[in-house]
Amino acid sequence: MIKKIAAAVLLSVSAAALAVPLGSQSVLVVDDAGKIILEKNADTVVPIASLTKLMTAMVVLDSRLDMNEQISIDQDDVDTFKHSTSRVPVGATLSRADVLHLALMSSDNRAAASLARTFPGGPAGFKAAVNAKIRSLGMKNTSIAEPTGLSPSNISTAEDLVKMAAAAARYPTIASMTTDKSDIMRIKGREVEYHNTNRLVGAKGWDIGLSKTGYTEEAGRCLIMRIKAAGRNATMVLLNAGGSSARIADAMNIRRLITGNDAPRVSTAPRVMKAAAKSRNVAAKSNGRKKAADKSSGRKKAVDKKKPSRRRAS
Repeated sequence: MIKKIAAAVLLSVSAAALAVPLGSQSVLVVDDAGKIILEKNADTVVPIASLTKLMTAMVVLDSRLDMNEQISIDQDDVDTFKHSTSRVPVGATLSRADVLHLALMSSDNRAAASLARTFPGGPAGFKAAVNAKIRSLGMKNTSIAEPTGLSPSNISTAEDLVKMAAAAARYPTIASMTTDKSDIMRIKGREVEYHNTNRLVGAKGWDIGLSKTGYTEEAGRCLIMRIKAAGRNATMVLLNAGGSSARIADAMNIRRLITGNDAPRVSTAPRVMKAAAKSRNVAAKSNGRKKAADKSSGRKKAVDKKKPSRRRAS
């Protein structure tokens, strides 16, 4: 009887997966009761990119370090592996809280690296704390080598990352920082505005309690979100989507599944669709103006042929 029930549950989950177009290669969506809403290759081990930073944040907060302590961004924090860009210059000094904010909201790699560098015992002490946290959460298929997610050696599964997301959501600081749409910070004497890497944060109709994006060439586009829809809380993990648009479209289709909304499924992210439509409209208007100009030019030439040219007296 138990086997029949389990088979029925798996069948319903598989049926839901077939009904929802997914661009992500690994997907797991669960509700607060642990019920699986949607699953696709949830036990496949893959690189996780900047989703790593949720683990970095938990370990830093667990250490009970002074969050008001000033941290200077060092040359050692610069990414020499993938040469990723950062809007936090070397020599900038911020509080540990602000550095954590930038690592979570804007996914800044220098910020994340500096958190590990200034951790008790340095990077080695940080890695030991991460390994202990992984074990405590029962993340059996997870390995994290460094704090940013740039290394393809940072690997996990959607199943393990649901556990990490549930744990991270219990930290009010992490929940708040990952769902801030933007913030202005004073960097080397000037104000700099930073934005959330998840464009669904702050978007109309979205109630997001936790968010983290990730991207490297090896990991593809990744996303962890904890959302509330139709009075139901759910955690979604999306791994290795082909592009940012596919990742967002997956999130929108999953929310539709949760709410039971029968609106047409999204295959392209809304911003992309709007941009494409705008481009078509601009092109159409441009062609229209060009045709009108050509007609006007033709009429002008015809008039010029009929009338003799006149010169203004000097």
